[in-house]
Amino acid sequence: MAPIEVPKDVLSDEAFSNLIEAFVLREGTDYGMHDVEHDTKLNQVRKQLDLGEVKIVFDPNTDSVTLLTAKQFHALLLMTKA
Repeated sequence: MAPIEVPKDVLSDEAFSNLIEAFVLREGTDYGMHDVEHDTKLNQVRKQLDLGEVKIVFDPNTDSVTLLTAKQFHALLLMTKA
C-alpha cells in the first residue's frame, strides 16, 4: 500500500505538537558548526510543515507516521507505484 499524506489540520494541536517533538528528538544530535536550541528546531519544523515543505506521512505497511520533505514523499510515491 502507498504512503498517505496526512493533512496537519486533521490532527489536534496536542497531537501535532507531539509529532513534531518526537521527530526532533529522533533526529539526534547536531554536528554542525553551531548547536541549535531545541525550541528553535521545533519552530523550524513547524514552519516547514506550514509552508508545505515537509509532509506528515502515514505508512499503512508499518502502521507508523513520520515527517518527510515534499521531495522525499513524492519520490516514495513514485517508488510504490513502480
